[in-house]
Amino acid sequence: MPIRSEQVTFSGHHGQNLAARLDRPHAPPFACALFAHCFTCGKDSIAASRISRALAARGIAVLRFDFTGLGGSDGDFANTDFSSNVQDLLSAADFLGRELQPPGLLVGHSLGGTAVLVAAASLPEVKAVATLNAPYEPAHLARLLAEPTRNGSATVDIGGRTFRITKGLLDDLNAHHGARDLRRLRAALLIFHAPEDRIVSVENARRIYDAARHPKSFVALDGADHLLRAKRDAEHVAAVLSAWVPRYLGADSLPDAGVLPTGDVEVGETFTGKYTQRVAVGRHHLTADEPVDVGGDDAGPSPYGLVLSGLGACTSMTVRMYAAHKGLPLERVSVRLRHRKVRAEECEDCRTQTGKVDVIERMIRLDGPLTSAQRQRMLEIADRCPVDRTLHSEVVIRSRLSPPDAE
Repeated sequence: MPIRSEQVTFSGHHGQNLAARLDRPHAPPFACALFAHCFTCGKDSIAASRISRALAARGIAVLRFDFTGLGGSDGDFANTDFSSNVQDLLSAADFLGRELQPPGLLVGHSLGGTAVLVAAASLPEVKAVATLNAPYEPAHLARLLAEPTRNGSATVDIGGRTFRITKGLLDDLNAHHGARDLRRLRAALLIFHAPEDRIVSVENARRIYDAARHPKSFVALDGADHLLRAKRDAEHVAAVLSAWVPRYLGADSLPDAGVLPTGDVEVGETFTGKYTQRVAVGRHHLTADEPVDVGGDDAGPSPYGLVLSGLGACTSMTVRMYAAHKGLPLERVSVRLRHRKVRAEECEDCRTQTGKVDVIERMIRLDGPLTSAQRQRMLEIADRCPVDRTLHSEVVIRSRLSPPDAE
């Protein structure tokens, strides 16, 4: 499902402007969600952006934002603490409720996961919460940070960036207790955790699970790291969330993205990669992308690969139809294709005399006890497949912009 991603701002709990991004489908969203990023990360972290956009492509609008003093948000990080992060979440929920609808789902990564567990108690509309590699209690982070200096603060390096940590932050982290916060949770809980997480051990997931009420579930992110930097891990989280959350938001499944009319194709960015596209053909969906050597993620066939696939499929189907009609002993047909551009002067049978020419090489394999004459006739028939004829005929492409109300 094509989505749109827009930059927005809203007021935090102290009135400062918080920078945010709202990812949502073009159609009215099935539900709304808040995403809380990891400690000192940001709304544009790999996990936040990929998971939010993937959920939006499945019909769930997601608001992700920079906590006070981080990214594009106003304020001084040194003056923030865990409690202020929770208040920022409540402000974000209020903004989302005014813009679209109150969030029914909260998703939190690392310390953001612990924050959504606390914030959910103050948001009665929230029916489901998901945590990603979250610590059992905020004090876990306090134990990882350097001890404050004698003047009450310390400068620490986190992920290659320098932050000033105050004693007030550490005291506030230590003041929150995981079991107490989890007992107040009245929403379904889904815990994602990487067993190999070296920053927040999987033991934290077990403690969260044991302390939480039902309904609760656990999903192991095998092979993932703490920050979920691998694309496949973020996409897996989004897929599992999309399958898990509808029942708690009053539906059996996410609404169908829509079956396009016969002959229509819709292509839109997934935002899970630099060029990755979601392709809808009727009720079928596939992914298109560019190869790694041209800057893509190779998550699916390239545009030229899809063109060759169409020609190859049409060729194989046309030959099969002919063999069936004539009763020929064709056991299997397969087609292998390659596209390349050559200089016109290198192409002896091309009409074009200058510049570059597109050349498609098509190798057709026919298995079965066929005569030479039958094989030759099938080769002639292959050249008559509808897609082949389209590629050889005049093609007119008319482009126009969608009307504003469809954007």
